[in-house]
Amino acid sequence: MARPLSDLLRKNAKFKLGDLERIAFEQLRGSLIGASVLRLFNPSAVTEIHTDASMHGYGAVLLQRDDEDQQLHPVEYMSRKTTMAEQKYHSYELEVLAVVQALKKWRIFVLGLRVKIVTDCNAFALTMRKQDVPPRVSRWALFLQEFDYSVEHRSGSRMKHVDALSRVSCLMVEDSLRYRIGKAQLQDDWIRAVRQVLEIASYEDFYIKFGLVYKDPIKELIVVPVQMEQEIIRIAHRQGHFSSRKTQDLVEKSFYIPNLQAKVEGVVRSCVECIVSDTKRGRKEGFLNPIDKADRPLITYHLDHVGPMENTHKQYNHILVIVDAFSKFMWLYPTKSTGSNEVVEKLTRQANVFGNPARIITDRGTAFTSNQFRQYCESENIEHLLIATGVPRGNGQVERMHRTIIPILTKLCAEKPANWYKYIDRVQRVMNSTPPRSTGITPFRLLTGLDMRIPDYPDIRGILEEFCIREFEEEREGIRKEARENILRMQQENKKSFDKKRVPETEYAPGELVAIKRTQFGTGMKLRPKFLGPYKITKKLDHGRYQVEKIGNCEGARFTTTVTEFMKKWEPHSGRM
Repeated sequence: MARPLSDLLRKNAKFKLGDLERIAFEQLRGSLIGASVLRLFNPSAVTEIHTDASMHGYGAVLLQRDDEDQQLHPVEYMSRKTTMAEQKYHSYELEVLAVVQALKKWRIFVLGLRVKIVTDCNAFALTMRKQDVPPRVSRWALFLQEFDYSVEHRSGSRMKHVDALSRVSCLMVEDSLRYRIGKAQLQDDWIRAVRQVLEIASYEDFYIKFGLVYKDPIKELIVVPVQMEQEIIRIAHRQGHFSSRKTQDLVEKSFYIPNLQAKVEGVVRSCVECIVSDTKRGRKEGFLNPIDKADRPLITYHLDHVGPMENTHKQYNHILVIVDAFSKFMWLYPTKSTGSNEVVEKLTRQANVFGNPARIITDRGTAFTSNQFRQYCESENIEHLLIATGVPRGNGQVERMHRTIIPILTKLCAEKPANWYKYIDRVQRVMNSTPPRSTGITPFRLLTGLDMRIPDYPDIRGILEEFCIREFEEEREGIRKEARENILRMQQENKKSFDKKRVPETEYAPGELVAIKRTQFGTGMKLRPKFLGPYKITKKLDHGRYQVEKIGNCEGARFTTTVTEFMKKWEPHSGRM
């Protein structure tokens, strides 16, 4: 209330007794000479304490019932602003805090008296009867034991007198905001012109009240100058980081801003908290891009680790899975770690029998991003493809095998889980002798042209004689051609089904700033931002993938690869609209 007058006393402030200063003077004078509403405390009167709390503050009123009119009259008021730590409290904890602080303030009045505590939080009364409560509330409950009190719940509509006290800090902010709007209106060319017109005549539904230019006498909307439009919209948006529609509704209740919808959408789109916290809505971006399987086996390998598994006496705790992309033939190797040493050793051993593949596809595990693995691929002339972070479908061949391997091992070693490694060879044999849905032909037959000999069946035909080799090779080529046609047909069906639920991916250019989706969550991270950033796009890859680099000291990896469905444009506020 007194801010316009107290601002005149600041150092180097120019003394000017304008409309705002005169209004503040009249309000102060009226408050000082008006009839007093406070009563002296009477130890024998019925005493009540009414409390309320909000995220921004809490308040309380000490009241006593008058013997003559049987009405409650205030004895003293209390209003305090919450600290940064208190703003994180749960709502019912804030209500308890308001009660505790009120009793601390008025302890000299109410100690030893029967007092009624009235609150609009029903959880407070229930909490005081619980045995399992947070440590903070437990300490407050111990403090309350020295008082003789009862608790009554009333709806918030009947607690407006104390509700206002819990929001005094908000009212002070609003008063300061109006004062700054008034100063900014005097500097806005268009509003100055409207003010000059209103001094001599009426203009549409604009009018002047308390030195401010308003619009619409019914709604009483303050006309916001251009230089404060973004600030007003941002204040409304940050009350709960609402959507554009909700933010616009909040602004339209008290302010007039031309072309409000477009300006609100710009502010909401540039809100950093919303960029990193909100999930992307609607259908996901990007279509399915099937990987070329070539026309013969042993060209493309998919690699990944399964685990950690049950610890064994041989210290095995993971399984290295290698899948041939064309034939679906798989190799399973128990490993003691997920390090690159064992991966390279297993690939080298396998190369002694089958040779090197043309390319290897893996995720971004440390075993596959290490210098040792990179040097191995370069020395063996193997192309190494890394899938985008958080997109397991990029390595779907081996991910699909995981869902089959684990249940089989679980059943085989149900009695002794630590012996899982003893069944690896058997699982590999069963998997390679079972035709997958995509080809309809067993992986072993696609790789060798023969049906696998397994212990559960009698001996099958021996190796074909040398004079049958030509016929054998022709048959094998026919089988592979059939398998390739089946694979292509299945890929087309999968692509059609997948693309029905997708939309075309957004195009980004190198140098653009984006936020990327957090793909790893651990304990206690459920409320952490869903997106990280800002990141700068350094290179555009195929199939909607991008290489990005972190800008500044924000959370996240320095360099990574992501996809369009995990990206959002980074459009923080950068000036006037």
